[in-house]
Amino acid sequence: MKKEDKGLIIDSLVEQLKNYPHFYIVDMNSLNSVVTSDLRRECFKNEIKLQVVKNTLFEKALDKVEGDFSAIKETLVGPTGIMFCNVANAPAKMLKKFNKANGGVPALKSAYAEESIYVGADQLETLCAIKSKNELIAEVVAALEGQIQGVIGALDSGASTIHGVLDTLAEKGE
Repeated sequence: MKKEDKGLIIDSLVEQLKNYPHFYIVDMNSLNSVVTSDLRRECFKNEIKLQVVKNTLFEKALDKVEGDFSAIKETLVGPTGIMFCNVANAPAKMLKKFNKANGGVPALKSAYAEESIYVGADQLETLCAIKSKNELIAEVVAALEGQIQGVIGALDSGASTIHGVLDTLAEKGE
């Protein structure tokens, strides 16, 4: 491969790393063409961009991006696929389901999700449990809404009580 071509690929990877806040590194070693095609189809359905890259080129792209990715660089061995995504847990959920159907392949090597690094296939369950930003916002809103409803209910019952007392006093006064 020409040096210019490598430079273009590195620049493309740097652009992907800047555009997507999360990425997963998967082992593409034991995948045949049929399973690879199925994996690409599943990634497309889940809005995940899958790209197979040379490890050295991806390392150079990581060097050009802000952050310490040394733990991820250690996992760049053998055929590697990079899954870029906007939702942190989407690839983990998709991989878990896909692995059950395909005998545990592809294996997770590492991931960068929610500004944290996860190394090893055993981290897949942890990654599945990560809540997206929208899910967290929805939980906070639901919790606040419940509290607000309680305050409104207490105020309404207090107003009814005061209104009842005033009616009783008005009747006695007549």
